[in-house]
Amino acid sequence: MFTDASRPLYEVKANLFKGLAHPLRVRVLEVLAASADGETPVSVLLEATGLEASHLSQHLAVLRNYRLVTAERRGNQVSYRLAYPQVADLLRVARALLGEILQATERQLVEQAGLPSIPVPVAASTDAPEASVAESNGHGRPTTGAAAGS
Repeated sequence: MFTDASRPLYEVKANLFKGLAHPLRVRVLEVLAASADGETPVSVLLEATGLEASHLSQHLAVLRNYRLVTAERRGNQVSYRLAYPQVADLLRVARALLGEILQATERQLVEQAGLPSIPVPVAASTDAPEASVAESNGHGRPTTGAAAGS
C-alpha cells in the first residue's frame, strides 16, 4: 500500500484515504482518538459501533493494513490504539472542514431564500402566429423575403 516508493505522493495519499472511506472505520478511529489512555479494548469498540464482532474485525483489519491502528493482545483481550497521533489530527481537521462547508451551505441557503420567486411560465397559446422567433425581425413580427434583406 505505502511501500512502492516510485508511486507519486498523490497516489499514496489517495490510497490512505481509501482506508478512511467507510463511515464505520471513521467511527472506530474517532473512538480510539477519544480514548483517555490511548488504548481501547475490542469490547468497547463493539459497544461504540454496534457492529457484530466479525464485521468489526474486518474493519479493524483494513485499518491495520493501512497502518492507521495497532493492536496489542494481553491474554484473551485485544486492545487497539491509533498508530500515529496525526490520525486524530486528521479527524479534527476533517470535522472543522465539514463545519466550514456546512456553514457556507447554510449561508447559501439563507441567501437563496431571500431571492424573489421566479414565476412559472403560462402554457403557450394555440393562437400564436406561425412564424418562429428565428423568422422574426427582432420586433416579434414575421419577416418577408424582401424585408429580410433590407
